[in-house]
Amino acid sequence: MQKKDGTTDKNQGPGRCEPGGDLGPITDRRDYENHINALPDDQRQLAQELSRFADLCQFFEHENVDVPAEIVDELGRASRIPVPERLEAMKKLNQRLMESLPNVGDGNRIRQ
Repeated sequence: MQKKDGTTDKNQGPGRCEPGGDLGPITDRRDYENHINALPDDQRQLAQELSRFADLCQFFEHENVDVPAEIVDELGRASRIPVPERLEAMKKLNQRLMESLPNVGDGNRIRQ
């Protein structure tokens, strides 16, 4: 959003979600950890579960496998419930997502 002096505020308007904006991606792991640890306990736990879910979804994408539709539907419902219940819902969704992980490779990737 442009200010009267012609400059823009990266923390206002559509640029907020762009790199460098207050809602933009955090590329430095240390910055991410500091941001997460500064949250209240229930929000910190939820952010960690949401990060796990995102990581699992990225793995599915990497393997060219769709996330099961029922999990996507439940995620939509979970987004509308209070944080404590959402935390429990996300833990269950992550567990179900891990149980539905595609069988990758021929087993050589697993150390014994």
